[in-house]
Amino acid sequence: MLLRLASERATGALLRDRGTLYLVEGRVVHAESPAAPGIDVLLAATGRLRADGWTEALREAGAHGAVGRYLVDSGQVSGGELEICHLGALFDAAFFALAPSSGPTRFRYGVAHWIGPVRPVAAEAVERETLRRRALLDRLWAHPETDTAPVVPSPRRPVRAAPRQRAVLDLADGVRTPADIARALGRPAFHTLVDVRRLAAAGLVETPRTGVTTPAPPPDVARVMEMSADPDIALLRRLRDALEATL
Repeated sequence: MLLRLASERATGALLRDRGTLYLVEGRVVHAESPAAPGIDVLLAATGRLRADGWTEALREAGAHGAVGRYLVDSGQVSGGELEICHLGALFDAAFFALAPSSGPTRFRYGVAHWIGPVRPVAAEAVERETLRRRALLDRLWAHPETDTAPVVPSPRRPVRAAPRQRAVLDLADGVRTPADIARALGRPAFHTLVDVRRLAAAGLVETPRTGVTTPAPPPDVARVMEMSADPDIALLRRLRDALEATL
């Protein structure tokens, strides 16, 4: 349906069970999902955007659909910072919004998002990246229940862990889900899913929903985790390539 709307150059909101995609003339301009931190969370995590600054932007420019432009014009963030965080939030939320679902899919023509125009993305690129991310998670640990269940550390704690995984382990308490941990850390939800699945594959966390602790991994698994590339770097490179391709 997304690709059909793109071919029609439709403008409006594509509503699904786990999120919403906003289109302008067939291109995806924003995405939201309850499972993913919003762009305000990602911007705040950079240390540049104050909470009262975000509230001010919503108050002054929300009704005009120009919150993004207001943030830049008022000097609260640079144009580059806004674009990077916006693309990160867009792809993150789109991953959940486009997940397989048995619920209805609706499109409301003419609906616009208050963030306003930032950097539109081709629908084909959004779909391609969503499929790539889904395949990556399946390769890491083919247990999707890990993505939504509260996460607790297993009794087998690592002697050493990469900083990203250690931050996730520190917040894994049997109550927080990966989405909760992502918000607490100010990180994209997909990156947190990658960390949680890697930890589960290594036997360092278990999901109470299954009641089964993951088996202990071979000795070299922990070393591989420590040396794994930071997914943020790969994402920034892809975002850079996407920006350059549209200049």
